[in-house]
Amino acid sequence: MPDAAPAPRPSACPGLLRIVAARDGGICRIKLPGGELSAAQAEAIAEASARHAAGVIELTNRANLQVRGVRGGEAAALSAALVAAGLGPDGAAPDAAAGSDAMAKRAAPASNSLRAAAADDVRNVMISPAAGRDPFALFDTRPLCAELLALLQGEARFAALSPKFALLVDGGERLARLDHPHDVWLAASQVRDGVRFVFGLAGCPPAVALPQNPAAGCDDSTQARRVDDAGALAAVSSSQVPALVRALLHSFLDLAAADATRMRHLLAARSVDAVLQRAQTYVDFPLSRDASLASWHRATPADAARRLGAHAQRTTETWHVGGQPPLGRLDAATLHALAALARQQGNGTLHVTPWQSVLLTDIAAHAVPAVLTALNTLGLACDATQAITRLIACAGSPGCAKSLADTKADALRLAARLPENVEVHLSGCPRSCAAAHRAPYTLLAVSPGTYDLYRRDDGHSDFGQCVARQLTIDQAADLLDHLARSP
Repeated sequence: MPDAAPAPRPSACPGLLRIVAARDGGICRIKLPGGELSAAQAEAIAEASARHAAGVIELTNRANLQVRGVRGGEAAALSAALVAAGLGPDGAAPDAAAGSDAMAKRAAPASNSLRAAAADDVRNVMISPAAGRDPFALFDTRPLCAELLALLQGEARFAALSPKFALLVDGGERLARLDHPHDVWLAASQVRDGVRFVFGLAGCPPAVALPQNPAAGCDDSTQARRVDDAGALAAVSSSQVPALVRALLHSFLDLAAADATRMRHLLAARSVDAVLQRAQTYVDFPLSRDASLASWHRATPADAARRLGAHAQRTTETWHVGGQPPLGRLDAATLHALAALARQQGNGTLHVTPWQSVLLTDIAAHAVPAVLTALNTLGLACDATQAITRLIACAGSPGCAKSLADTKADALRLAARLPENVEVHLSGCPRSCAAAHRAPYTLLAVSPGTYDLYRRDDGHSDFGQCVARQLTIDQAADLLDHLARSP
């Protein structure tokens, strides 16, 4: 029944209230609504990470943060400090429990904690870090994101969704991450009478790519399909989006097997039309497949380089300025400094991006040089030509027992020799924790300092086609240079 409240799905994913053990200590993941973080919240995270953990903060590929190295016995205090800073789901405040008798007062905190953990798990809505400010956007998705987050947290049945079940709401921005497969995606599309949202399941919005070097994984500017592209099914008005999402989520829970955690698992057993037919029972507007959208693709190319450096916003004389910490990691002192910079030069907020970078918004034109200088001084890369912006790596063997190599240290070595325009993902094991998308090149660890090299190929699964095995980092650099020069 839609109003039923099953127990949250068991998960090994870290959360705000579920600290997961790792080799370097506990991991606490903080989900940020729309990727946004106030300066005060950033300071609270920095202070809590230094007090209760190792002072290491990671930016994730879903535009969230996670605190690493949580010390034994400190998990509850860390979670409480973060909840007190407003970083938890709705209703997660420490004093939310109340009861009319002693038994109720003892039982209520556990009950509220369970509900809060379930609500925290499902806060998975991705929008552009420049939503509402990108001059190319067709629609400001921020209010829609807030409405969807309230829906996810507010219906008890959605506690049964996996913490990995995720939604994408694309407003048409140039700064947009479109290559992460989502369970449900929605993309703004201009039509004669305004903007409608095209939607699809288990994949990415079909998009035209920017011209790139073939070594970076894109052959030409007319490419309109990727291996994870999911064809558009139909379109709805913006006001119908929350009802559509609610219907699709209930339909997933109605039809999916108990061990099916993602929409792709359901679609392996049921047809798209079967899902739409079930969703139709939850809404009063038509949801049949629209054949005219079979070849739909996003009209505006996305440009990941706009996460770095300074770019004009929609409002005249305001800019957003972005920088990327090496391999997505900050220390507490750097996060404190970023919060201060956002207060002094911006609007007092930081925007975490799904490229593991940070965006400061609403910067006055005259302040842009000072902000760029400050970010560079803090060690953040602000130029797409810097090799470190084209490398991603998982925690590696110092932080993860499953990793076969120290991927972060090896990535820093590779950065010194990385060919121009080449993007590489270093993964310590096949789980690919650092990349939700298929990178142009992947180095998969097989032993300390030794990797197999894969090249993205839409005809292969997982990382793509294996082009060489048992490479050292220097050998990998040599081969990548050769591949970058070869047709």
